[in-house]
Amino acid sequence: MALADVDVTEQKRLNDAHAAQVPWKKWGPYLSERQWGTVREDYSEDGDAWNYFTHDQARSRAYRWGEDGLGGLCDDQQRLCFALALWNGRDPILKERLFGLTNSEGNHGEDVKEYYFYVDSTPTHSYMKYLYKYPQREYPYLDLIETNRKRSREELEYELLDTGVFDDDRYFDVFVEYAKRDPQDIFVRISVHNRGRDAAQLRILPTLWFRNTWSENHDDPRPSLCEEAPGVIRASHHELGNYWLYCEGATELLFTENESNARRLWNRPNASPYVKDAFHAYVISGQREAVNPARTGTKAAAHYACDVPGGDSVTIRLRLSAASRDNAFDGFENTFNERIADADEFYERIAPKSLTEDQRRVHRQALAGMLWGKQYYYFDLELWLREHGSHPLLDGERLDVRNTGWFHMLNADVISMPDKWEYPWYAAWDLAFHTISLALVDFDFAQEQLLLMLRTLYVHPSGQIPAYEWNFSDVNPPVHAAATLWLYRYGKELGRADPRFLERSFQGLMLNFNWWVNRKDPSGRNVFAGGFLGLDNIGVFDRSAQLPTGGSLEQADGTAWMAFYCQCMLEMAIILTEYDPMYEEIAFRFVQHFMWIAYAMDRRGEHPDDMWDEHDGFFYDLLRLPDGQTMRLKIRSMVGLLPLCATTVFEADSVTRYPKLMELIAQFRKRYPELLAHVAPTDTGFIGHRERRLLSILNRRKLERVLGYLLDENEFLGPHGIRSLSRYHLEHPYVLNVGGTDYKVEYLPAESNTGMFGGNSNWRGPVWMPVNMLVVRALMNLYSFFGDEFKVQCPTGSGQYMTLFEVTQEIVRRLTGTFLRDADGRRPVYGGTSKFQDDPHWRDLILFYEYFHGDNGAGLGASHQTGWTGLVAPLLDMFGRIDARTVLESDRWRVMAGTAAQQSGSSDNALNARRP
Repeated sequence: MALADVDVTEQKRLNDAHAAQVPWKKWGPYLSERQWGTVREDYSEDGDAWNYFTHDQARSRAYRWGEDGLGGLCDDQQRLCFALALWNGRDPILKERLFGLTNSEGNHGEDVKEYYFYVDSTPTHSYMKYLYKYPQREYPYLDLIETNRKRSREELEYELLDTGVFDDDRYFDVFVEYAKRDPQDIFVRISVHNRGRDAAQLRILPTLWFRNTWSENHDDPRPSLCEEAPGVIRASHHELGNYWLYCEGATELLFTENESNARRLWNRPNASPYVKDAFHAYVISGQREAVNPARTGTKAAAHYACDVPGGDSVTIRLRLSAASRDNAFDGFENTFNERIADADEFYERIAPKSLTEDQRRVHRQALAGMLWGKQYYYFDLELWLREHGSHPLLDGERLDVRNTGWFHMLNADVISMPDKWEYPWYAAWDLAFHTISLALVDFDFAQEQLLLMLRTLYVHPSGQIPAYEWNFSDVNPPVHAAATLWLYRYGKELGRADPRFLERSFQGLMLNFNWWVNRKDPSGRNVFAGGFLGLDNIGVFDRSAQLPTGGSLEQADGTAWMAFYCQCMLEMAIILTEYDPMYEEIAFRFVQHFMWIAYAMDRRGEHPDDMWDEHDGFFYDLLRLPDGQTMRLKIRSMVGLLPLCATTVFEADSVTRYPKLMELIAQFRKRYPELLAHVAPTDTGFIGHRERRLLSILNRRKLERVLGYLLDENEFLGPHGIRSLSRYHLEHPYVLNVGGTDYKVEYLPAESNTGMFGGNSNWRGPVWMPVNMLVVRALMNLYSFFGDEFKVQCPTGSGQYMTLFEVTQEIVRRLTGTFLRDADGRRPVYGGTSKFQDDPHWRDLILFYEYFHGDNGAGLGASHQTGWTGLVAPLLDMFGRIDARTVLESDRWRVMAGTAAQQSGSSDNALNARRP
């Protein structure tokens, strides 16, 4: 079940996939965009993954743990893969995968240097559409590397459009579309449009191959591909069985092995004359002997040589099927028409009626990007550490190999990735945000993804949730509890309240919560030092490393995250008390934890080691020096705003129904009156609108002061959302001198000017979608508590007063406006790039960047991080459905996609539109 009505065809498929186990999702876009340069493929002595397995080697070197391709798909265990290869007659290499700069080559870290777009996808992948823009001129590999390498961190990146290869529109738009006739019968349509004026030739090689599982595991039978008839490739696999690829009108079929070219790579003899890069040698160098004349192997391609007239197009048709077909292309166009209609119907049903055409375009492409962002991720740490000679329990000789403490781990699942090129590995806190967007289109998959990180083969025996493959032991913010709660409520609105899901997640999260308490509160004072916490270079120095000052760092964001964690666990425990009274005492445990944490951030009286600075009215990290002295690091950043996000509202009866819990709370208040007097959420008590209760680190006075910064356009409130660092630091950089060295933090609205974390991330000014989402959540909670009587100036100093609901609307308007056409028809996300702003073949293709320029909204960082930037879809969804009255008078608004409420008199019945 998902969100559209049961009479929607795609919804029926989705229901069948989950309820009846019909394998509609067996085939999907589960290939990586980049397998080279990953930790999994790194067998170096020094751990330099980028240089151990390079892009240049990738065409010749068989992968160990996964596969990549161009606009491809594979089965859900990545055994049989299909993708495109292209050659324009000028490139030095066959275009089989996306090119990008490595971490050391880019002046702002790694960066893909291609233009490709996830245009559309349904949740079962019954229809998918992908676009790759391929220049007709020689691809400028060396120019991109050398020019970027010469640029400083103060300069912009040198992009593919800057090289001139797209001048005069001399490029091909290569569309790849997939339409499933049934779960294991897939039509493929490749449409090539010549956007230039002159005719141009393009070689197209749709490629089918098996992931190499036999080289390292000699017990694994070798699969085979062979030519069964002209234009027909048969694939035989001991687990998958037989598949046939029908290639209409192919000039010829080419075959080789998915084996490394040892001679080219290491100057060693090849085990077979037919190796992975054979098609490159055959097409570009004319080496006919490179391919197997027997027409068998483990890698095969249909070869098309297409002359495309200027301004015209050609189409290639293929079919991948688990059954042999006599008339392979019967029903081809009808199937595509039907699947496109199904996709239109599905998205029409789930989008709010109030959205404009452009908002719908952004909404749909954001969700399509989420669905294309799936990847089969395989990593057996037990085996990998053995192969590196570093297994800690098996006399490992190497102690310097990363992730040695995670030998228990076995990952082998389809997982939502942050970005399948720049980050082709899961990141735990990204994934929690992914589920919020994914639930709009595939609720069951969203639940599965959230539970995945809590499974025994993922979570560490200590309770730590894995961060990401570069360092599974790094610390991500604990946001899984919030995502769990959101999904539970969302399911409840769909008529699918699932206490079993809630309890499964709760039990895993209890272990993780205990890990935080035991490992990240070293002094036992309820202040936390999580280190990295996903915010990369937001601090004055690397918060994960040993401090140059010595001593320790007590983090306002880490402590606020834990307060937020307590609130979410308390909410879950209260819900579970309905099913088991034992959870009442567990709920009280989290009340206690929250109170102690909130008090630790600002104790009664004036203390120099509090995180709250009464003079400034803001929260700061606290540096505790070896001699016991403390100092606040007075950087106005997201670190000091996150305490605002630790805000939760309870309906009047959600607590009072539980006498044991109320008795324990009353006892706590009696024993510790100073705590409640200081951290109570309002100056007059706990009761708000409709007798709601508020649990927050900020009382009303603190809230007003923090909001003064948040809503100041000279501080955090940017034209496209909340900045990660206050603009105040543009003219007032924060400088800390340690041993004669200045450590500086200054407002940088665009890319980072430091090499910290590889220089490819920047929390010193840009707008990031996930933390903006948390601010939106907090303000909505606060509005439901304070109501219309509480107003603040927005923007600060403007003299214009708004309710917190109106403030939230304004922030969301700025966030979503990043992607939408403005009054001049321009999308801020594309800044001054005229091709994207003006060209009809570019302007409606949306990229969802990692973060955004703090002053103009231009996209920055990874260009396909639909992962958490896909949150723009639930934001559009929510504010397309709810109004202020709904928030004040109902408790159902809290489902952040807007399914919890509908506007009075609206023709868009939000709840019924999403019924199973």
